[in-house]
Amino acid sequence: MSIPTSALTRRPLPLLTVEQAAGLKPELTEVIEYRKSGLSLNHVVGCPLDCGYCVRHLFDNFEMKTPRALMTDEEAVAALTGHRYFRPHRTPLQLFNRATDPMLPVVKPHTFNVLRLLDDQGLTNHVLVITRWRVSAEDCAVLNSFRNIKLTVLVTHSGIDDSRIEPVDSSIAAASLRTLYAHAESYRTVLYWRPIVPGLNDTDAHLQQARELAEHAHTTVFTGLFFRDEIAAYYEANGLPLPYEDTARRKIMPEESERRILDHFHNPTDAEAPYGPLFRKTSCGIAYAHGEADYNGHYGIRELCDICPTAQLSRCATAFRKPHAVEATREARALGATGDIEVTDRAIIVEGLDEQPRYYLQHGFGYQCHDRAKPHHHRRHGRADIGWSAPA
Repeated sequence: MSIPTSALTRRPLPLLTVEQAAGLKPELTEVIEYRKSGLSLNHVVGCPLDCGYCVRHLFDNFEMKTPRALMTDEEAVAALTGHRYFRPHRTPLQLFNRATDPMLPVVKPHTFNVLRLLDDQGLTNHVLVITRWRVSAEDCAVLNSFRNIKLTVLVTHSGIDDSRIEPVDSSIAAASLRTLYAHAESYRTVLYWRPIVPGLNDTDAHLQQARELAEHAHTTVFTGLFFRDEIAAYYEANGLPLPYEDTARRKIMPEESERRILDHFHNPTDAEAPYGPLFRKTSCGIAYAHGEADYNGHYGIRELCDICPTAQLSRCATAFRKPHAVEATREARALGATGDIEVTDRAIIVEGLDEQPRYYLQHGFGYQCHDRAKPHHHRRHGRADIGWSAPA
């Protein structure tokens, strides 16, 4: 299937000048960042959507509304595939998930071009595109045209109707999800139900809306709010109601909120998939949608799997392998790990490594890799402590 030419006819975004780039935080000019769901490429910055909880607050560029490019797509893809953490056919990839929306009209041609550049290399890596904006049937034709990459489009939908917090009407994302699912051939689509915030978008009506939307996706992933100091400061400065008294390094999903979601989705008559294709973790949902085992090795965290369909549990169990301590130690040391390195039945435990090399190890082994100083408590699934009772 050829790519519709009209999808790629817009002029490329202007490049930031040296002076403009110098005014950005250094983290924003580093166009490649390793995140848990993949090696993330972000050479386009700027977004007009104004979601109050956006991570752009962390980079001091929330007021940058007009997208601009830091380099050409060709330069960006060369930097990505030449990155020290990139493994052909293995490293999961993400596009434009930090500083813009990949389906904005002026950004979309760059999204499609990057996908084409990756696909033309014959790469079979997972590639994630996350959007809350409009997706047309013509866009779906482009997305279906890639033959090598494992493409997943995740549609962010929250149902938040307070326009001060989320000016973008959630009906736009809902329509895009339905369009994507109706036209899906070679790609998969995920209902990315987030951020869920108690008292804001977790009423019975919101839960029922999500349950209905889940019928228009290959799978659903639910998660909470990423609430850092910078985001809290924006809420306070703009008179927005603070969702929590405290901020946290990890996403916040209170225990009671999760229980209500699971109760709403539970189907006691379906022994094979009692919650349907519903997942707590992004990579779990993506893996299910493509009929593969989870590339993040969450199977080692057994309590994460208590809602998974039995078919997915079987896939993950078959692929799951505990790394040999000698091999894990050798690779962790090569990345700069200090102190003791332990391989438990749940995870590789390291010291002295920040998130990016830990994710490199995690995706290489298909096994969780945790920082000893930041433990993952039982049943909290790597989330913040807020809203959970103290660990036993």
